Amino acid sequence: MRGPERKGGRSQRQIWRPGNMLYPVPAVMVSVADGNGGSNIITVAWAGTVCSDPVMLSISVRPERYSYDIIRTSGEFVVNLTTRSLARAADYCGVRSGRDVDKWKETGLTPVSAFKVSAPLIGESPISLECQVRQVLELGSHHMFLAEVMAVDVDPAYLDEKGTLHLERADLIAYCHGRYRALGEELGRFGYSVKKIVKGRKKGR
Repeated sequence: MRGPERKGGRSQRQIWRPGNMLYPVPAVMVSVADGNGGSNIITVAWAGTVCSDPVMLSISVRPERYSYDIIRTSGEFVVNLTTRSLARAADYCGVRSGRDVDKWKETGLTPVSAFKVSAPLIGESPISLECQVRQVLELGSHHMFLAEVMAVDVDPAYLDEKGTLHLERADLIAYCHGRYRALGEELGRFGYSVKKIVKGRKKGR
């Protein structure tokens, strides 16, 4: 709900009530296994990096979701990055419940055995991160699973002859205010704002 307008500066700003407006965010497909031969895929938008050493990430899931109990019991899941070609499947896995449908069958996605965890990874995803839960934070509407990344599965199609990863070729997507968006052009590399310009370098060389 919109609040009163605030004047100041070059434009007027509106104050809204608190809301989840930290956009864009990754729209990842999380695959899980129940330990009894069953598995499922859930699409998660509340996901992010939390630590580099040890390598950790988080996903936040509503307790009423079908995959919640599976993650809580197994303590494992796989985060699969999504691409333009996977956008429809990602949406489907976010609006249909694994209680009612076999999402692997309905989307045509391929379950592939992971290296470190029991949950399968999605074969069509360019990058899959195998995770083990280290802590669960019961925050409110969502519970946050803090997990350590045990292995990263990379599709070699995105590697060059030197083994360098070119993830920009994957055509990754993000989720922004209810819509899926393709990522656009590169604006600069990390640190480009402070990179020194070499003096005396002539154009054309």
